[in-house]
Amino acid sequence: MPGAEKHLRVTFLVAPAYLWLALTVFLPLAVMLFFSFLTAVPVGAREATLTLQHYVSFFTKKIYWYNALRSLELATYVTLACVVLGYPVAVILTRMITGRAREAIFLMIILPFWTNALVRTFSWTMVLRGPFDIIFTYPAIVIGLVHAYLPYAVLTIYVSLQAIDERLIEAARALGASKRQAFMRVMLPLSLPGVLAGVFLIFIPVTGSFMEPRILGGKDAIMLGPIIESQFTATFNWPLGAALSFMMLAIILLMLALGYPLLQRHMER
Repeated sequence: MPGAEKHLRVTFLVAPAYLWLALTVFLPLAVMLFFSFLTAVPVGAREATLTLQHYVSFFTKKIYWYNALRSLELATYVTLACVVLGYPVAVILTRMITGRAREAIFLMIILPFWTNALVRTFSWTMVLRGPFDIIFTYPAIVIGLVHAYLPYAVLTIYVSLQAIDERLIEAARALGASKRQAFMRVMLPLSLPGVLAGVFLIFIPVTGSFMEPRILGGKDAIMLGPIIESQFTATFNWPLGAALSFMMLAIILLMLALGYPLLQRHMER
């Protein structure tokens, strides 16, 4: 029974990973999903009953769905800015710079990953408070988030560009294509998997971001992420915070479902 033996061995090897995934992801999500249907947090003398009111509130109260749209709008701006800024950097790293210079630039690109997010965000408050004087504004939020997530765009696009066979571009040039035509018809289409991967890696976490908007945004920080965070930390309304979290999760999953066929199509090319 070599087939059954192999299947049993694979199951034994992957079981710890699935168990860890269940304990760290699915179990907390299941608990939060249960909380989202309660009228109150069942602690102490509080009585809790099942209700759908928190989900109804998302659609009936303008503050929730309106700020969900604002969160999606912010994620769109940040993602576009990261792609527009990151693509040229990735092209330069791939085609124009080699050796130690490339390593030095890579070090600067990934530096935000090595710094504490809270420290990095508070550093921006000092910079944006200076000659620019745009602290506590919508552009300040965008700048802080672009700085945090730009490396994702650069690295994913760089990997995609590195995989392109240089001979394809040389062939296009030999057949009479200009540099612009070679870029638009060869390099850009072949690098789209990296672009789309970067878009997903940036758009999803930015949609639910709350720290950067709260610290850098002031009155412009009212978005769904900060509202959810305040339900858990300030008002102790965990059921409403859980329901809003799952509505945001549903929106993100819907967007992933719509974008996945596009990503798969380009990955298969």
